[in-house]
Amino acid sequence: MNPSRPVPILIVDDLPENLLSLEAVLRRDGLQFLRARSGTEALEILLKEEVALALLDVQMPEMDGFELAETMRGSERTRRIPIIFLTAGVTDRTRRFRGYEAGAVDFLEKPIEADILRSKVSIFAELYLQRRQLSAQRDNLKAFAEENLRLLKESRDRAQALKEADVRKDEFLATLAHELRNPLAPIRNGLQILRMAPDGPRAEEVRGMMDRQLTHMVRLIDDLLDVSRVSRGRIDLRKTRMNLQEAIHAALEASRPLIDANDHRLTLDLPEDLLWVDGDLTRLAQVVANLLNNAAKYTPSGGDIRLTLRREGEQAEIAVTDNGLGIEPDMLPRVFDLFTQAEQHLDRSQGGLGIGLALVSKLVEMHGGASSARSDGPGQGSTFTISLPLVDAQGEPIGAPLQNAKKTAEPMNVLIVDDNVDSAQTSRWMLDLMGHRATVAHEGATALEIAHELKPDVVLLDIGMPGMDGYEVCRQLRQMPEMKNKTVIAQTGWGQESDRQKAFAAGFDHHVTKPVSLDLLTQLLADVRRTAAKAGEHQHG
Repeated sequence: MNPSRPVPILIVDDLPENLLSLEAVLRRDGLQFLRARSGTEALEILLKEEVALALLDVQMPEMDGFELAETMRGSERTRRIPIIFLTAGVTDRTRRFRGYEAGAVDFLEKPIEADILRSKVSIFAELYLQRRQLSAQRDNLKAFAEENLRLLKESRDRAQALKEADVRKDEFLATLAHELRNPLAPIRNGLQILRMAPDGPRAEEVRGMMDRQLTHMVRLIDDLLDVSRVSRGRIDLRKTRMNLQEAIHAALEASRPLIDANDHRLTLDLPEDLLWVDGDLTRLAQVVANLLNNAAKYTPSGGDIRLTLRREGEQAEIAVTDNGLGIEPDMLPRVFDLFTQAEQHLDRSQGGLGIGLALVSKLVEMHGGASSARSDGPGQGSTFTISLPLVDAQGEPIGAPLQNAKKTAEPMNVLIVDDNVDSAQTSRWMLDLMGHRATVAHEGATALEIAHELKPDVVLLDIGMPGMDGYEVCRQLRQMPEMKNKTVIAQTGWGQESDRQKAFAAGFDHHVTKPVSLDLLTQLLADVRRTAAKAGEHQHG
């Protein structure tokens, strides 16, 4: 309720001159008069307007004042509106009782004394304003309480995420101690052997063992330094136009010893045409080697590993698939998190610090790409996929630059839902540049109405909104048959793993943290279009 709006007074009389005279007597600032010449016309007004007080003439054709009051009393919307009856003569006791039973607060006989009428109307107008103010205060308190509850919940979620991160850190430190102790033990033993027999028959073999263990330690420390530099943005990529086949062959040289040591069967599926990207050869080779090493560590001896390179639209995709241990469903969303490792098995020591995949994710992201993992569960193997933007012969991204690109032939309808007006507007500008059609809603209820009418291809949905938050909006969107299979992307300032899990549980397809980069948004929408195109081909196939 807005306390500054005028107070609405309903006047009902079948004679126009009576309506005019009543309004003239009561006219003052802060009052709004709604005139009706019949009971039917009055009911139509009451369906649309909120009313503080109703002045009803008793003697009217068709529906008299009593019948109108009884009808008002029968509706939840109008039953509490105070009524003053205006009557031309003395009203008998029975009729007065009927009037009071129908909701009347008073009877005034014509000719009406102006001062008395003004005084009574002023009292009810003041009561109405007080109700308005109380309602506004109640709404503000409710909004304040909801915001505090939301902040408290987010605080608890973040505290839980920090607690989980602390547990992962402790596990990582324990793993680090274990991994460093493993090579140190044989190195120390080797030193003891060489001290006892420096030129003995096993001296050369011992030196070779010590060199291998020292190399393993250096690799562990290099991984630690790399992930630290990447996390702090202190790594510089030496990007050039390069083909991914070259990076794959360099990675094979590094990973082949581990693969051969475990008798794995490695299959390569590479296209004849070279796929070019703007990348750092050393770092991309490191990315592929980490994926191959991960597959080798978690695949039993004699298992199969397959590396596939293919073109998907304007992206190149590298997928490494194995038939190894697989991944638990609850672990899948966290495999690229720092310090995360699949459960260790006592009968097989995989080794590693749980930072290899985190390094993959961060390096790929620095190349403008994305990483994903898929597994059907324990014992079902896994597939890790990275996608990178392709470039042409001149090293430019495939397709015209975004600023000069023509509008796409098939623009998508995108609904932006964000209570932050500036954030919503800038998202809309980005989508306009990309050639899509964007519609904006600033609160949940409006978004649901627009989605029902527009049936957007994609919904960019903020989570932290007052009233109906993004989780609830997403759940209700998924209840709409027309939105069940559409893409809903969470864009939020909260990026902890618990936030991602909650978003996916609510029905979101993707979870991105603000501010959303233009490159990431472009890639997401391109993936949505590609998926939709494949689905269309499948339906027509």
